[in-house]
Amino acid sequence: MEPRSGCPINAAVEVLGDRWSLLVLRDVIFGDRRYFRALLTGSIEGIASNILADRLVRLVEAGILTRGTAARGQRARYSLTEAGIQTLPVIYALGNWGLDWRAGSDELRGRQQLMRDEGPAFVEELMDELRERHLGAPPKPRSGPGPLERLDAAYAAARERGPSPG
Repeated sequence: MEPRSGCPINAAVEVLGDRWSLLVLRDVIFGDRRYFRALLTGSIEGIASNILADRLVRLVEAGILTRGTAARGQRARYSLTEAGIQTLPVIYALGNWGLDWRAGSDELRGRQQLMRDEGPAFVEELMDELRERHLGAPPKPRSGPGPLERLDAAYAAARERGPSPG
């Protein structure tokens, strides 16, 4: 896929610049949804199946995801590539902007707030965990729960607290 110009911002926007591509990546990264059906049914924004299919093809063609081979009747599993893992700082920056400038539910903002509170080292640790899960990299030593487990705990805690009084 050749970009329309040599501008690196344009090249990135042509791959990641639509709403659905970033949300699919969000769900692969944070929700560990790696199959079409899980991505379709787990989308809180309600992505249509034809849009999801199109975005998965685009992300595979752009080298952001790989699609595992599936025998007839089996489901294909999608995995992040290193380029896909490297989108995490971009998604992190967008999430921080959203925390500052857009309204949202406490439940859905909890993970982003944890990432902000933990800072860039957390993002790097999360990228390492994604490499383990998606690329088969050897696990790095860690004490205590990993970043995905901590993000899940932050989400669960926000759900238990319920909506904030408005």
